[in-house]
Amino acid sequence: MISQKIHSYTGGHVFTNGYIIEHEGACIVVDAPALIHEVIKQEELKPTHLLLTHQHFDHTEDVEALQAMGIEVMMHSPYSETLIRQKEARENWGLPVQISPFSPNVLLDGKTSHAIDGLEFEIAHVPGHSPDSVTFYFPTLGAVFAGDTLMEGSIGRTDLPGGSHDQLLEGIRTKLFTLPDATVVCSGHGGQTTIGYEKEHNPFI
Repeated sequence: MISQKIHSYTGGHVFTNGYIIEHEGACIVVDAPALIHEVIKQEELKPTHLLLTHQHFDHTEDVEALQAMGIEVMMHSPYSETLIRQKEARENWGLPVQISPFSPNVLLDGKTSHAIDGLEFEIAHVPGHSPDSVTFYFPTLGAVFAGDTLMEGSIGRTDLPGGSHDQLLEGIRTKLFTLPDATVVCSGHGGQTTIGYEKEHNPFI
């Protein structure tokens, strides 16, 4: 089961999961689907950091609203319209996406670990779904926030520009399947699962 300190939220046009980790009287947010900031306000939480697993539009729609609340943004690469893919969302998929350019406070490229107010986590760069995809593993929570890299019985799509099926599978095998089997996988879409279950049952691996 997911830790009681972790709360999930699903929102936006493609039902994207975001997560809120309560820590030291405040909270850390993982990914920013549309209107997650409203949940944070309603619960009277104090967001301090936003960790982005990648920049695709459905994971970044609420970044501007969260930054207005004073949150620090941490992500792998600088803001990129190519990575956001909002033009495709509007023109090809008919989604009314409007994301203003934003600047990260911390770039994670090259980092393998970090700590926020004493809460330590490991960072793994796992491209294949998107060139900037990263995962965040919190040992003390027994959870990894995988974005669209690994999902319950599935993996992220690799047919978009910059995607690579082989690269994604290699990254999953070497950087996620090396985590403890009991690790809960908090994915960008769908329900929660575990590393052990996906190692045994995921048909794509």
